[in-house]
Amino acid sequence: MRRPGFDGHEDLFDTTLNYPTLRTVYEHTPGLVADRLKATLAFVWRTASTSSNPPRGIVFAYDEAQNMADHAGKDEYPLSVMLDVFQSIQKQGVPFMLALSGLPTLFPKLVEARTYAERMFRVLFLNRLDPPDVREAIEKPIQEEGCPITFTEESIRQIETHSGGYPYFIQFICHEAFDVFLAQMRTGSGNPSVPIDEITAKLDSDFFAGRWSRVTDRQRDLLHVVAMLDDPESEFSVQEIVELSKDLPVKGFSPSHASQILSALINAGIVYRNRYGKYSFAVPLLSDFIRRQHPAAGTDEQRRLFD
Repeated sequence: MRRPGFDGHEDLFDTTLNYPTLRTVYEHTPGLVADRLKATLAFVWRTASTSSNPPRGIVFAYDEAQNMADHAGKDEYPLSVMLDVFQSIQKQGVPFMLALSGLPTLFPKLVEARTYAERMFRVLFLNRLDPPDVREAIEKPIQEEGCPITFTEESIRQIETHSGGYPYFIQFICHEAFDVFLAQMRTGSGNPSVPIDEITAKLDSDFFAGRWSRVTDRQRDLLHVVAMLDDPESEFSVQEIVELSKDLPVKGFSPSHASQILSALINAGIVYRNRYGKYSFAVPLLSDFIRRQHPAAGTDEQRRLFD
């Protein structure tokens, strides 16, 4: 590592590239928070690139990044600072990559914070898996040597159906099913099965309930209407909500009121606007969860939809 000497030359010295070292660099750099972070990251690369085994680059990965947000009222701008720092450091030729993953609300938030974010990222959408890929995702992990369980064909079909083909739900259901199968085998059960009702209840509690608790009663009314559409997991419009609300046992919505509520739900991260006049749920399979909260509907046909 190099440091300036009193005679204008640089001295070499050894140090460990750890948190205290980086903290020292950060605290001794003048300027704003962004300036200090840029200097610290540049220091990291200078040090790493001169090591005996220099890396080709460094990837900074951040999951659930849709939860990061600026708060002007508190004078806190973590999202904007992050974008500013990485744009600047990359312009200097430092091979740092910023990889963000999250719900579909993420990219609009990035662009809202800094318009140039549209040019910083390549956006990839991880949608439902194709049926062969769903089956592979279920079967391949338990085909490892020494795995004590196998899923029956019926169990696989249940997981395929209730996961909707979404990777997160495949992983969640398979994890729970794996634990249940092990427990059933230890108790001598010769025919273990996937307790899909119990797993669904756990999924509701762990994944959906927190989001549902953030919406008001009137917002829930609108979301119930959306959940009753023919294909709620696709996109929907204000007009579809207005029309269907007239046929359901809820207070109807005018176009302006529906638009206002949808705007609030966007801010809450429940829905997002994917193109002009069209909206989608930000969370996969949310419509199934909503229908489970209100198993009664106004007509026999609607009741069948809720079942």
